[in-house]
Amino acid sequence: MRFPFEPPPAREFDAVGFGLNAVDYLVVVPHYPAYDTKVRLVEHERGAGGETASAMTGLRRLGMRTAYAGRFGSDDAGRFGFEALRAEGVGMEFAEVVEGAANQIAYILIDERTGERTVIWDRDERLYYKEDEAPRGFAGRGRMLHMDGHDTRARARVAQEARAAGTVVSLDIDNVYEGLGELLPQVDVLISSQEFPRRLTGIDDEHAALVEMKSRLRPDAVVGMTLGERGAVVYHGGVFVESPAFAVPGGCHDTTGAGDAFHAGFIYGMLRGEEVEGCLRTGCAVAALKCRALGARTALPTSPELEDLLAHGLPLRSQ
Repeated sequence: MRFPFEPPPAREFDAVGFGLNAVDYLVVVPHYPAYDTKVRLVEHERGAGGETASAMTGLRRLGMRTAYAGRFGSDDAGRFGFEALRAEGVGMEFAEVVEGAANQIAYILIDERTGERTVIWDRDERLYYKEDEAPRGFAGRGRMLHMDGHDTRARARVAQEARAAGTVVSLDIDNVYEGLGELLPQVDVLISSQEFPRRLTGIDDEHAALVEMKSRLRPDAVVGMTLGERGAVVYHGGVFVESPAFAVPGGCHDTTGAGDAFHAGFIYGMLRGEEVEGCLRTGCAVAALKCRALGARTALPTSPELEDLLAHGLPLRSQ
């Protein structure tokens, strides 16, 4: 299935991202601890994360030119997060450091048996963007703009600028935020978490919820959701297109950031001119490769690693 739109020709960046960054404190435990118990950790690590920042990193690893707009704290975590993006070669001209603010952080418990995780997070209010604080002159510098759903009205303003410039707008969202109604009509591609369509529409059936979700966007918008071990699904033109997940080479160690990795792969496919089926498959492959190691970005693949899995990897459901 072909997309009803395509990214414009070459620009300064292939993709630009406006959204969250975070510093993750990851703790692997042999099993999820019961209430009022103690458990000895298996390993722990500090890593850089955040939905949009990780997606830009994933695209950069795959050879794309990317830039990031977002706010960092002036503390040690903020310096760590800023440097992690800069070291990957992500453009940082529109990144801001807020003096006196603490960077967004997350404490993440990972079950060693499955790689599944529980996230406990916090974000300093000084890192939030008001509508009139949204970066200007940023969205049109990329062929695609990717965002998360936080600071919704600021995201809507940047999306409007993108659409005016002919930039394709991609959105990753997992919850319903105030002002979302202003953002959704500006979105070309909305791939959400599995829970979001139900939260938005109140409909439990996944396919019916996607149909209703699409009705709230422009007629040519493409909608979908990630499904964890079941892969991902897109709905467009009255048709559901599904792709199974890939088995993680060497086994799943940590699912933190798998959704962000999926978005990187899906956007990578779009930038390379793939159709919907190819973008879904590429997104699932990048997500699987990310799960090889602890942390949201540690195992994000290079292009040769991705091509190898696409050529030789097996769908998870066949295992």
